[in-house]
This record gives sequence, structure tokens and C-alpha cells, in this order.
Amino acid sequence: MRVLHIHSSDHLGGGGGTIAMERLHLALREQGVDSRILCGRKTTRSPYSAAIGRGRLVGKAERLLRRATSTLGLHDIHYLNSFRATRSAFYREAELLHFHGTHGFFNYLALPALTRDKPAVFTLHDMWPLTGHCTYSYGCERWRTGCGSCPHLDVHPRVPRDNTRVEWRLKRRVFQRADLTLVTVSRWLTEMARQSPILDYPVHRIPNGVDTRVYRPLDKSQCRAVLGIPQHSKVLMFVALSLEDRRKGGDLLARALGRLPAALTREMVLLILGDGGEEIRSTVGIRTLDLGYVRNDRFKAIAYSLADLFVFPTRADNLPLVLIESLACGTPMVSFDVGGVPDVVQDGVTGVLAPPEDPVRLAAGIEALLGDPQTLETMGGHCRSHALEEFDLARHLRSHIELYEAVLAHRQQDPGSAQASV
Repeated sequence: MRVLHIHSSDHLGGGGGTIAMERLHLALREQGVDSRILCGRKTTRSPYSAAIGRGRLVGKAERLLRRATSTLGLHDIHYLNSFRATRSAFYREAELLHFHGTHGFFNYLALPALTRDKPAVFTLHDMWPLTGHCTYSYGCERWRTGCGSCPHLDVHPRVPRDNTRVEWRLKRRVFQRADLTLVTVSRWLTEMARQSPILDYPVHRIPNGVDTRVYRPLDKSQCRAVLGIPQHSKVLMFVALSLEDRRKGGDLLARALGRLPAALTREMVLLILGDGGEEIRSTVGIRTLDLGYVRNDRFKAIAYSLADLFVFPTRADNLPLVLIESLACGTPMVSFDVGGVPDVVQDGVTGVLAPPEDPVRLAAGIEALLGDPQTLETMGGHCRSHALEEFDLARHLRSHIELYEAVLAHRQQDPGSAQASV
């Protein structure tokens, strides 16, 4: 089997979608599958990844076209090089394509041409394929009826003009002509995709996976000793958030931490993972240990294992990898009841879910769990069990291989099919 993953990057950048794609790619290769990556930006020396070629004249034409499309508020259709992907040896040799999203690096108008001779799987990491511009609709229902009169033009990816109805119609026309089978990673987005007037395809839910041999509960005392954290401390971990990033809820986290009682904050340590932790640190005035951006899986497992609780104050998300990693390490979580978060944070079982955008309830959840070591220990066991049952990388890999085989078998049975119906 020869699978070609198409994504914005082969390793760096792109957030959780890139990490999930790379984990699947490496796991496939370990199983003897000829897995390769065709990307917008190559960041490694791997012989199994290549950048989509861009000639000098094409690059110049793209820049000129982008000026017009950006002004009109239309996304990605200036990427003329996407049509050149068929010239790549990786593309020619592939039996099946696997798109891990397209926005930000790929012209979705090229999907019918690329899938004419090769069936494709398309993993949705957000709502962008369903809408006229946004990656998350924040409760707006216009994506069901054709968008237009958009109330969220400033939502990523921001647009200066409301042509959301035009882009919605473009997407519907393109997706009607492409041969795709959809993969969603959360129950929330699965239902969205099935209700979408744009995406009339088979939908398969395959949750993101983590290597539970690496992400596992480690000895808390030893992990704290490694990083010099006092054993008696209450350690609250979170991913560093810019207070300006509304979706990630950095402002909500700051407000929640500000409501914690002084008796608790005096014995707390904030363990920060990711870039930009100084914003939160200077705002809340609580003792912190800022690890910066960490990609090494084993070191991240140490960080999750030494923490008592992981907090994730998102306003909108699909199925965040950091929650799955925390789950696999047996560390309970506090988050908001949005998107795919409840797939991981089961209220009262693996953590606490607060109502959306409610920092008061978020703070109450943090305070309650940090003050109850017995409940934290019980929840930690539930976390590990849930991770093994639902999010183990081996299961994730097996589900993809079975889907690939079914899609290829369907194409062989019906070579003229416009779309796979496995």
C-alpha cells in the first residue's frame, strides 16, 4: 500500500494537525506501509517527504493573484502550485491520498483534479471545509444554509470583506466533484460533517492517537525531583496561551486563576508548556516553571506526570492532542464543555467540564480538584483506562489501515465512482 499524506508541513508548524499527521505517517512506516508526505513547507531532511514544487513564474503569478483574492476575502485559491502536485513523483507513485486539511497552503479548487485518478481520505481538523470562511463558527448556524452576512469576519482566518456565501458555494461545487472519504476525530465534528450541505461523503470517526507506551503515568516524586519542584506543591499545568488569542481562552484562564484563594495559590506551582508563558506569569503572580516549547514526547510525559491537574480554557476546539496526552499520563483535566473536548474530559470521571466561557466555574473546578487528592487519584486511573480504550496509537493506526483498504477496494470494484461509499 502506498499512501501520500498532504499537509502544510512535514514536521514543524501547523499545530496539532501536523503532529497527528506525522505520528500516523511514522506508525504506518513502522508497519511496512509505504507512507510519504507532500507538504507546503518541508522542514526535515527525511527522504519520505517533499515540498509541492513551485516554479518561479508560478510563484510570481500566485503573489499577484493573492492581492486580488485577499481583498475579496477569498482563501487559498491563489495557490496555483497545488495543481502542479500531480507532477510530483510521490503523487504519481501513490495509490491513495490522505489530506490533513488544506487551508493555508493548498488550493481546494485542485481537489477534483488530484482525486480523479486516485481515491482520497480527507481528515477534518476543524470546521473550515464546512463554512464560508471560518475554522470555528462559535455557535453561528449559517454554514448550514450557505453562509453570507457573516457575524465573525474577524475569526481565523480573518477576512476584510464578506464573500462567505461565494466561498461556501465554491466549496460545495468543488467537493461535489472530488472523490473523498471523510475522517473526523471527534463526535462533535462528526455530527457537523454529516449535517453539512457541502460534504456529502461517507464519514468515519477515528480519534487522534498517542503512543501510550510513551505517554503513561510516571512516578510523580521522581518527575518532580528531575525538575526541582517541591514534593508538597499543588502543580497546575497548562499550555502557554497568548492573552490576545481569543479562541484559546488565555484571558479566561487569567481570570480563573485570579479567583483562586490565596491559601491555595501560596502552595501552587504553575507548570507552563509552550511559548509565551511570560504573559500569564506576569498577570497572575503565581510561582511558575516555564518549560517553553517542548516537542520531545518523553519529556512531555514527565511534565504531565508530575502535574496534579491540567487546565485547558479553550473557547472552541476539535480534539486537542494535549488533552489526550494528559489523559494517557493519568493527569485529570479541567476545561470547558465545547467542541470535541467532552470526548476526553468526561465530567466527574476524567476531570471537570465547566460551562463555556465561565471562568468562575473553571476556577471552582480547579480549586475543588486540587483540594481533593483522593478524587484526583481516582480520576487519574479513569484517565489512563479511557486513553487505552479510545486513544491508543495502535488502534488509531489499525483503523486507518482498515479504512485505506476499504477505500482502495471500492475504487477497484467501481473505477468510475465519483466518491467512495465504504
